[in-house]
Amino acid sequence: MHIGILGNPESWYVDDLQRVAAERGVKCDRIDYRLLAAGVSCHRPTLACGELDLRRLDAVIVRTMPPGSLEQVVFRMDVLARLEAAGVTVLNPPRAIEHAVDKYLATARLAAAGLPVPETMVCETAESALDAFERLGGDVVVKPVFGAEGRGIVRVSDPDIAVRVFRTLERIQAVLYLQRFVVHPGYDLRILVLDGNVLGGMRRYA
Repeated sequence: MHIGILGNPESWYVDDLQRVAAERGVKCDRIDYRLLAAGVSCHRPTLACGELDLRRLDAVIVRTMPPGSLEQVVFRMDVLARLEAAGVTVLNPPRAIEHAVDKYLATARLAAAGLPVPETMVCETAESALDAFERLGGDVVVKPVFGAEGRGIVRVSDPDIAVRVFRTLERIQAVLYLQRFVVHPGYDLRILVLDGNVLGGMRRYA
């Protein structure tokens, strides 16, 4: 078996996955998002990372989706979708990743499924964000719609700072995603599910 891991090529988790793969006799290559390339032709389309032909892999494990421009994120998702269409097993599936990297879509789907979520407002103008700031109690967490690992998140509870933050985000054409701040015990719960089966869980302290 030959698999690839998409993630930070210098991270400890890629090292760990490669170690476990080697112990099981599985060939495992690191895939750097920055080196993804695709070719389109009627006869032989290509999907590659440097010299590695991704279409020849048995599976690709998507460990993380790094920050990037909208075009970069869309291209990465397109490559994963084309890999899946070519018969390569992609974990998690591209559709699931698409839902997960988009905070608005993920939050809306969780709420629609009956799971509790913080009260959330999403808008495009500083004026709308200031209205949302007041409606959410004047203490909010502002997050980028695309992103992970806590990058770009800020808590805002001062109206003057809120004006500056929201106007700055509007100027760079960002979508403003605000959630009411929720007092919490300092940890979150993470559950690993594969094919509908719960394999394990952990309590992660900040």
